[in-house]
Amino acid sequence: MPELPEVETTRRGIAAHVTGQHIQRCVVHDGRLRWPVSADLPLRLRGAMVRGVGRRAKYLLLDTDRGTVIIHLGMSGSLRITSDNVPLRKHDHVDIRLSNARVLRYHDPRRFGSIHLVTGDPLEHPLLARLGVEPLSGDFCGDVLHQAARTRPGPVKQLIMDARVVVGVGNIYASEALFLAGIHPSRPARRIALARYRRLAQAITAVLSRAIERGGTTLRDFVNEAGQPGYFAQDLAVYGRASQPCRECGQPLRSRVIGQRNTFYCPICQR
Repeated sequence: MPELPEVETTRRGIAAHVTGQHIQRCVVHDGRLRWPVSADLPLRLRGAMVRGVGRRAKYLLLDTDRGTVIIHLGMSGSLRITSDNVPLRKHDHVDIRLSNARVLRYHDPRRFGSIHLVTGDPLEHPLLARLGVEPLSGDFCGDVLHQAARTRPGPVKQLIMDARVVVGVGNIYASEALFLAGIHPSRPARRIALARYRRLAQAITAVLSRAIERGGTTLRDFVNEAGQPGYFAQDLAVYGRASQPCRECGQPLRSRVIGQRNTFYCPICQR
């Protein structure tokens, strides 16, 4: 699933191509996504000017003078910048043709993504209204995690993957951040001291920032706006490396299921 670094990579990649452009036409080739694409989307977007591209959690926000297009990439979706003469592939769902002759093309083999055009404040939309703090913002710190953990009986990995607490920390990056912070993923969240949460918050920010610099992580489906994979997978310290030696202590890494997600960790470096 595209997580925050992959979505931010996409946002940065498409922004220069779409900002300031007018939408000449929108074509819905197949509207069968997680929620059906509104039948009037092409009419509502025709002639609209794109003012910018934002992001909230794992959602892309295409800001236009007709409203905001909220786009979620689902499990396998991607947005690419292409042109009209590039043949459609299977699972190309929506084309947005721009005044610079470029096409913003939405592709989603599993159809778990979504596209909504909303008016008013997009942050008040039900998909976004209850989301937690952005991990790359100045509002995020260890104190936020420590406060949220006070009433949480579960493991710390589930805490940092809860989008109501902090957004965008998916399974890959949760394992990596906990390793960097030296915290065992199954440790009860409410039994971790503030100082360690401050270290964990710094680790989360560092891991996500590094992943964005590397263009995201490609384990299966993700490609950026140009159809290229992300390269952070080459930097993974623990994720997907069970039984391989820890790069810090040399002991075999382990995995276990926490919250129905496979979790990777070092039994020596993480306590």
